Formats: sequence, C-alpha cells, structure tokens
Amino acid sequence: MSIYDFKVKNIDGEEVSLEEFKGKVIIIVNTASKCGFTPQFADLEKLYEKYNDKGLVILGFPSNQFLEQEPGSNSDVKSFCMLNYGVNFPMFEKVDVRGKNALPLFNFLTVAKGFKGFDLTKPQEKLLHSITSENYPEYLVDDSIKWNFTKFLIDRSGNIVERFESIVDPMSMEESIKSLLSL
Repeated sequence: MSIYDFKVKNIDGEEVSLEEFKGKVIIIVNTASKCGFTPQFADLEKLYEKYNDKGLVILGFPSNQFLEQEPGSNSDVKSFCMLNYGVNFPMFEKVDVRGKNALPLFNFLTVAKGFKGFDLTKPQEKLLHSITSENYPEYLVDDSIKWNFTKFLIDRSGNIVERFESIVDPMSMEESIKSLLSL
C-alpha cells in the first residue's frame, strides 16, 4: 500500500485521490481552529506560498478529537482558515485522526512514522505531555497522533520521510522541505 492509494474528501465534500499529488512533496497535517498551535496555519501558508510552484503541497485535515478544539462545520473551518490565515492550501473534511474511527490515511501515517516521545526537558513538550496525560492518558501508549498540528513530510515518491509533532514550528521544517524539492 502507498500514500497514493488513499481517497479522501475535501472540505467541500468532493472525493480526492491522493494520487493527484504524485510527484509532489507533501505535508499532511491535522489541524484545529481553537488550539494553541492554530497560529501554525500562518507558517504553513508561508511555506505553501514559497514552495508550491516548486512542487510542495500541504494537505490540512481538521479534527475535533483534542479538547474539542475544532467544533465548527466544514464550512466554518474553511471560512476560519481563509479569513484568519489566508489559507490557500487544500483543506479536507473534518476527520478523526486516531482511534477506531480514524481516517485510514492517519493510521497508515502513524504506522510508518511512530511517535518518538516527548522531550520533557523542553517546556513546551513538558506542557503538552502534561495536558495529554491529564486529558487523554491512553494517547501516550502508542504511535498515534498525540495532538493537533502533527505534521508528516512525504517525498516525491510517496515515502513518509519525517514526522513532526505539534510543538514543531512549520518554518523549522524548511530545510527538510528544500532538500526534498532539491533546492
């Protein structure tokens, strides 16, 4: 199985085959509009604008699984992203990214690139670990998505190259992106 075997629905409910993105460098990210990491939309959009014409695409998947931080409809999400962050990269329907109802794409991603753990010497990671432990202790025992804005970087051949956890600022991914784009 490959990343290109998956079909998903875009934010407007239309089915999209990920094969459409074959030959591109892809970032797949689970998003939420009421999260402390929501400002990452701005940097994701900057990366998209800077490298889209060179072969980068970002695919955003809203999820309401973490403290109900994405409560709105798909239409609400689309409006929020455009009005607040000028998001032009493709957004998809609200989905579960972990658990029994998880979108199969996210199960595939997390099996390919597991969770490496929190670095508890870093304040942001320590805080996220604490919030996760308090609210969802069961999330800490596997490789699943731990929080909103987990990012997966995929090369032009569909290989899942890296997993970046929520606390990773999208701009810190730029060198990896440039390398995959051969810039």
